[in-house]
Amino acid sequence: MVQRSVASIAQRFEALPIIIVFALLIALFMYAAPEVFLSPYIYTTFLSTLPPLVLLAVGLTFVIAAGEIDLCFPAIIAFSGFVFAVLFKEYNLGWIAVVAGLASGVFVGFVNGVIIAKVGIPAFMTTLATQFFWAGMATVLSGGKSYALRGAEESSVWQWIVGRPFAAASGYDWLQQVSIQALWTAIIVGVLWLILTRHRFGEHVLFLGDSNDVSRVVGIDVDREKIKVFTLMGGLAACAAIMLTLENKNFFGNQGQGYLLTAIASVLIGGTSIFGGQATIVGTVFGCFIIGMIEAGLVASGLTGAWVRTVQGLIFLIAIIFYMYVDEPQRRQAFFANLRSFREFGSTRTSE
Repeated sequence: MVQRSVASIAQRFEALPIIIVFALLIALFMYAAPEVFLSPYIYTTFLSTLPPLVLLAVGLTFVIAAGEIDLCFPAIIAFSGFVFAVLFKEYNLGWIAVVAGLASGVFVGFVNGVIIAKVGIPAFMTTLATQFFWAGMATVLSGGKSYALRGAEESSVWQWIVGRPFAAASGYDWLQQVSIQALWTAIIVGVLWLILTRHRFGEHVLFLGDSNDVSRVVGIDVDREKIKVFTLMGGLAACAAIMLTLENKNFFGNQGQGYLLTAIASVLIGGTSIFGGQATIVGTVFGCFIIGMIEAGLVASGLTGAWVRTVQGLIFLIAIIFYMYVDEPQRRQAFFANLRSFREFGSTRTSE
């Protein structure tokens, strides 16, 4: 009876298990490092550093929900970031540079989708190859140079995309550091949540993750929907690239390389099934915050760098197991059935 009530509550509230893990971690770090986690500054820092990761992870949620994988988005960050930076810095094109940067990411994502859907090359191989290609293109076109966007904060592009809207109006130092990119990210995530949970496209994505053959039987254009998914991923990666470049006021060729594993980890610990057909954007967002919070929390708690990755891996594993236990009753029942079989096997061997 208790297990049924827990399962019903988890089904009623999306991503409840990972939200509980997030709350427990916040409480733990508030106890272990109160001077950091009881201060608002750490949270305003998260609002200016996590939006690119959130956008990437939400796009990857659609890809994985469709039963696919995308390894190309770090290269899109590099390529789109270069397109934006060179047009913004060298040609002073402002908003045209923003449009060009977004268009370049959409184009790469569209090409990935066409190769996967029309040519029939698996997504893993396609995006692995295009990852090398577009990263190489960014390096070749930039000549391996970085671009410092000095004075970018004086432009309307910087003010509207990553500016600090409360810098002049508020007397609180921490509120002056809140970045407007957090607002844009929240709006994008909200729209994509509605698309995944309320729109026909989101329904089609989940059908693709369950079975391509079944999707074709019910009338879904599988090729078209796959192209849409990878195009969306490319556009979100380009958006993340522009935010990252403006926030750092600098472009460097490998600026997207650190996001591959963290984005995948955010999606999976958030509750999206690696097998496709099941996804939660709310869980992905909280997964991103857990990813961003853990390293800061562990360092603030006094752990040395050698232990940070070890504890991170342990927390990720616990979060995934906890999510499966609470939100996937069929897996929980299979686990206990296997455990009982193991015990019965052990008792039989002992009696012999």
